[in-house]
Amino acid sequence: MKLRVRFAPSPTGHLHIGGARTALFNYLLARKYGGTFVLRIEDTDELRSDEKSVKSIFSSLKWLGLDWDEGAMPDGTEIGSCGPYIQSKREEMGIYRKYADQLIREGKAYHCYCTPQELEKMKKKAQLEKKSLKYDGRCRRLTKSQIEEFKKEGRKPVVRFKMPQEGKTVFEDLIHKTVSFENRLLYDCVIIKASGYPTYNFACVIDDCLMKITHVMRGDDHISNTPLQVNIYRALGFDVPRFAHLSMILGPDGKRLSKRHGSTSVEEYRRRGFLPLALRNYLALLGFSTSDSQQLFKEKELEEKFCLEGCQKNPAVFDEIKLRWMNGEYIRMLSREKLFSMSLPFLEKKGLKVQKNERNIEIVALQQEKYKLLEDVPYLVEFFYRDVEYASDAVEKVLKKPRARAILESIQKVYREMKDFTEKEIEAKTREFARSNNYKTAEIFHPVRVSVSGRTQGPTLFKMLELLGREETVRRISIARRLLESA
Repeated sequence: MKLRVRFAPSPTGHLHIGGARTALFNYLLARKYGGTFVLRIEDTDELRSDEKSVKSIFSSLKWLGLDWDEGAMPDGTEIGSCGPYIQSKREEMGIYRKYADQLIREGKAYHCYCTPQELEKMKKKAQLEKKSLKYDGRCRRLTKSQIEEFKKEGRKPVVRFKMPQEGKTVFEDLIHKTVSFENRLLYDCVIIKASGYPTYNFACVIDDCLMKITHVMRGDDHISNTPLQVNIYRALGFDVPRFAHLSMILGPDGKRLSKRHGSTSVEEYRRRGFLPLALRNYLALLGFSTSDSQQLFKEKELEEKFCLEGCQKNPAVFDEIKLRWMNGEYIRMLSREKLFSMSLPFLEKKGLKVQKNERNIEIVALQQEKYKLLEDVPYLVEFFYRDVEYASDAVEKVLKKPRARAILESIQKVYREMKDFTEKEIEAKTREFARSNNYKTAEIFHPVRVSVSGRTQGPTLFKMLELLGREETVRRISIARRLLESA
């Protein structure tokens, strides 16, 4: 049978890092083995699901380059023959109710009329008796008169699945190997809520079967759900898919990754200037490795090298320091033109209206080796496009040195009289000036840099001056001289 995998997010917020890693691994598995990658939207949480989150998930997946073969599409259409691919639409068609009714008819499910207050009382009693906190099955064998009484009270029932109470539920996991659960520890899970909507454990079983999913790859926080789902598969006579539960993602402190560790959504990383290829690469290393522990992958290389044998069950640690390093490596791989195009939104966000031309492309590329994030670009190049703002420490440490004023006055004359204001000529004239006047080159380089940029650090000095141009360089040195005179 052709491999079919799915990513099935709940639209209750932005796509988070854990979900993106799950989507990526399913995508890679499908691409490696020529399978089908399905996107299904699980929006049966009526209170928390919203259309804004759906659009955000679409946008993040597209940005990461995780194109799906079947499923819901951003424009409201669907591709594939197993739809609808949005659970709320499937619920409207009565798909889940049909199978719930089948289980009730066959004595494998039942209506439960317990109120929230009764369930809470049941929970407290179990806590006092130090028993398992699970539903005690009191509605399994209700009489007709009891049911009629509950109906008169206006109670709206849920539908619960009758979980086997003896033996074990065993399944083979492609990462964790043989996994076994004692049935006596399982509980009669709700499959249809009082609202009529299906629960996660029920809806995903029905959908995975009808969508012909062969492999279910998801986070290992779902391992505890798997025995419930396996029993529902078997009760309905469905084939059980192969399961692969991915390792948990932890923060640097060893605790489960959460907002306290910083950015957690793909959208946040996109907004900060991480590259999609870098984030994909890093996410792939959270629970997967090649035999030679390769760290950086070229485009399409992950699709070739990914395999289930390389997936580990031990928790993976999310380290943003390593991600930033990796992002810097991918930025350095960009062509100058690509770097400029990707930096434009960040420049515009900082109010820098920069036209695409050779000079501006060169300005952005001038410090390419220093960028860790695209949001670094505006800060490092803004002095080319705005009046200089002098850093106080730069003025104190450099411009206020005893000979700085005289040096600036003299070098300004040299630059003003130059005809060919190119990097090579500027360097030659500057060094010649230093030799002729018995200055150390640093005595000249540092005041000039601070005069034109306001900073002690920056790109290569002479290329920076060439890109600023002779007129602007001379003007900025004049401003620095006036600043020293007023001081």
